[in-house]
Amino acid sequence: MATRNKLQKFAEILQMPHVYENFDPRSPELIGAGGEACERKGNWARAHFGNDNPITLELACGRGEYTVDLARQYPDRNFIGVDIKGARIWKGATIAQEEGLKNAAFLRTRIEIIAQFFGQGEIDEIWITFPDPFLKKGKENRRLTAARYLKQYRHILKENGTIHLKTDSRDLYEWTQETFAQQPAVKVLYHDHDIYSKPLPIPELSTETYYEKLHKGLGKTITYTQFQLLPGVKIIGGKGIPGFEVEEE
Repeated sequence: MATRNKLQKFAEILQMPHVYENFDPRSPELIGAGGEACERKGNWARAHFGNDNPITLELACGRGEYTVDLARQYPDRNFIGVDIKGARIWKGATIAQEEGLKNAAFLRTRIEIIAQFFGQGEIDEIWITFPDPFLKKGKENRRLTAARYLKQYRHILKENGTIHLKTDSRDLYEWTQETFAQQPAVKVLYHDHDIYSKPLPIPELSTETYYEKLHKGLGKTITYTQFQLLPGVKIIGGKGIPGFEVEEE
């Protein structure tokens, strides 16, 4: 039954006009509703949303709680949730469709090639919400604050665009702080190892994901890091996927 449900979800999102998928990571082609190939790179605001409003990406969006909730709160902004798991995206995409949220969309792809689907400076803000921390030894380059990802983010972000990391993984939080301290291209604007022990610095942090609620119930604290990527400063390290690496300026 679980397999059938997952297949049904895959079939349903294929028909949703606000969901896009990349089926072949070797090609930047996007597939939209009804299996139609489409081009959105550099023109998401106009081509999909029909406006010129700023765009926020939620990376590792899972069920899309941040994408949906921020779309409700900020109708004058556009939001795109990105994840590789189609069955998870289905949840947020379905809610957005039922509520008529025209400023919420979803993209199913691998985040390490995200620059293939957005133009340079097209994105205003990025949220990384409860990503897999990849804690096993040798998996550090798969963490979404590793250098290989930072290069992708800087390419698609507007200058001075802000990135937010919200996670219950103290290990990922501390590793990120240590890594950023050695990374001259990163400017940390704010960080906190326990955001709910004091008033929240920004209202957007009040949105809670499924995993956040689950882990808070187990007594875990929630951490937050806000940072920017400085233009013209080389990002150290970060070998990406051959053929999809972003050239450093």
